[in-house]
Amino acid sequence: MVKLIGWMVLLGAVFAAGYYAGQHPVHELRKTLADLTRNVRDSTLGLERNMRLRQGLVDAKAEVIQAKSELLDKNFGHAAASLGRAAEHLEKTENAERDGGKAPKVSPIAEKVRDLHLTLTKGKSVPKGKLDEIQKDVDALLK
Repeated sequence: MVKLIGWMVLLGAVFAAGYYAGQHPVHELRKTLADLTRNVRDSTLGLERNMRLRQGLVDAKAEVIQAKSELLDKNFGHAAASLGRAAEHLEKTENAERDGGKAPKVSPIAEKVRDLHLTLTKGKSVPKGKLDEIQKDVDALLK
C-alpha cells in the first residue's frame, strides 16, 4: 500500500513538472533562474561588505580603547602604536565603504585618529576626552 502511494506521489510530481515546463517556455525559465541567481549574489556580496565594514569598526574601537588604557598608564609609545593600528583599520573600512557606494562616514573619524596618532608620535600629550569622542563616534556608526 505504501509503495502504491509512493508511486502515485512520484507520478503526480512528474506530471506537475511536465505541465509547468509545457506552460512556460525554456527561455523564460532560464531568465527567471538568472534573475534569482543575480539577486542571491548581490545580497550575499552586500552582506559580506557590511560584515567587513562592521569588523573594521569593531577592530578600530578595540584599538582606541587599548590606546586609552595605555594613556592612563602613561605609556605614550604603545598608545601611539594602538592609534596607528586603529587608523589602519579605519582606512580599510573606508575602502570597503567606498566600494559599497555609501557616503563616507568613516573619513572624519579616521582623520581624527590620524591627527591624534601624529600628536602622540611627536611626544605631545593627548586628552582622554578626544579618545572618548572617537569611541562615541565609532559606536554611533556601529548602531
